[in-house]
Amino acid sequence: MIDLTGLIHAGDEIWWSQTSAEPTPLVHALLDQLHDIGPVTAFVGLTFDKRITRNPPPELSIVSYGALGDLRHLSKEGRLEVVPANYSGLPDLFARGELPGDVALVQVSPPDENGICSLGVGVDYAADAIEHTRVIIAEINERMPVTSGSAGIHVSRFAASIRTDRPLLEAPLTVSTPVDLAIAGHIAGLIEDGDTIQLGVGALPAAVLADLRGHRELGVHSGLITDGIADLVDRGVITGARKEIDTGVIVTGAALGSTAFYERLDDLPVRFCAASYTHSARTLSHLRSLVSINSAIEVDLSGQVNAEMRRGTYIGAVGGQSDFSRAASASGARSIIAVRSTGGSHSTIVPTVDTVTTSRTDVDVVVTEHGAAHLRGCGFAERARRLIEVAAPEHRESLERAAGRLAAMTA
Repeated sequence: MIDLTGLIHAGDEIWWSQTSAEPTPLVHALLDQLHDIGPVTAFVGLTFDKRITRNPPPELSIVSYGALGDLRHLSKEGRLEVVPANYSGLPDLFARGELPGDVALVQVSPPDENGICSLGVGVDYAADAIEHTRVIIAEINERMPVTSGSAGIHVSRFAASIRTDRPLLEAPLTVSTPVDLAIAGHIAGLIEDGDTIQLGVGALPAAVLADLRGHRELGVHSGLITDGIADLVDRGVITGARKEIDTGVIVTGAALGSTAFYERLDDLPVRFCAASYTHSARTLSHLRSLVSINSAIEVDLSGQVNAEMRRGTYIGAVGGQSDFSRAASASGARSIIAVRSTGGSHSTIVPTVDTVTTSRTDVDVVVTEHGAAHLRGCGFAERARRLIEVAAPEHRESLERAAGRLAAMTA
């Protein structure tokens, strides 16, 4: 085990790579040595590591841009500090020292003949944050693929490193439900040949990708890519031939999928770029065919989207939703919000939301398993009517009464 006590000190602020690029051996070494190091603060992104989220050491304070993956458990326990920010804003927060920058823990590929290590499948915010970090400690993993799109890191920048030969973290297994499949079918009907798509990870995005097999010449510009992307490349669906920028290239910040998918990356036309590029308004404004597909916890009768809070507990994130929704609606093709019509026994179409992640002005279509509510160009009364039509049938009557009360209040 690496000795971190001479590299990390009490009061330090740390960040580490997320998802499949999380440097698990280094993170676990930190957890094991915190008693000797003392209190530290760590910026943690999307993680599935239960050692971080289930009874972490009292010396560890955790900050994140959301409560994604296993971080939801810490949020429910009141041990997670969320910094609400658009994903496009993270690079500037690191640059200004408003997010941790004393120490970084990263997972990289073995160095090339020039001593350059690739950030592999975890470029996203790491590539931006590294520029403003004092101490970098690396896990050099023999199985981390070398990817193109970012400059990489010279081994001389590492204050210390360890060598490993372990599989990258795979995406949790998910199964698309009949509801997911119904939503995916509606979304597929909204995507035209030649569009450039953005979507996330999980059962619903997987179902959407599977439903696009009959499309042609699609492009991809997204914060994250998964196995379904490779399948569509193999089928000749994703070519990027009509992309206005990065023509013929899949642009992403990270990959989260299966081992087979990671091993295929060399064969795919994919470029891994920093968040300062993938989520930049300047970049996205050039994608006139952009279709953003994002999920929600709730949508209210005016089209406002809550993707962060459920009954007072932070369980989601702003993430890249606002970045991509605004770009897709303002200068791209369309902004789609996908949501199951119920969460447990509760309707996800609600009279009003307490937390607004994405403004009503940046939402073109809301899709549930009951259909697609087209909101662009509609006034408040028509928006409410269309959203009630795609709500769960058992909740429509109460939503109609709520819509009437809202109309009376604004009359």
